[in-house]
Amino acid sequence: MQDLKIDISNVLIDLEASTNEEALSKLSDQMYQNGYVKESYKDAVIERERSFATGLPTVYCSVAIPHTDIQHVQSKAIGIATLKETVPFVIMGEEKETTDVKLIFMLAMDKEDAQLSLLQKLMGIFQNDEILETIANATDKETIVETIDKELSEV
Repeated sequence: MQDLKIDISNVLIDLEASTNEEALSKLSDQMYQNGYVKESYKDAVIERERSFATGLPTVYCSVAIPHTDIQHVQSKAIGIATLKETVPFVIMGEEKETTDVKLIFMLAMDKEDAQLSLLQKLMGIFQNDEILETIANATDKETIVETIDKELSEV
């Protein structure tokens, strides 16, 4: 993943949203404005979240990793949001049970196989409470970008 750097313009801190759809909508709009995803991405990622939930309860704070098919992507990127207040996401692999998500890692991959290897690397971040705490409590985008880039490049 050395070629995937987090674009600081795709990072939102203290995002205000009352539902997971509102959070997904705002983050995908940001990625669309920055030219990483197509106009169709927002509806596709929200629709996919309804069918294939991405909430992950982790020890420090719950995360969500929404993503959708490559035809909605202009160029690969990750959008990151720290939520001002947690919002419920259905837990991955569940039908109704939810977890209160604090961090969203929105994936926009341009190749099918890239998504799997990125997910494996992100799992390392999700299993590290110290890293999640740093990201969740960051007050500036640089801290978030540096923390994640460092972890993705070390794998």
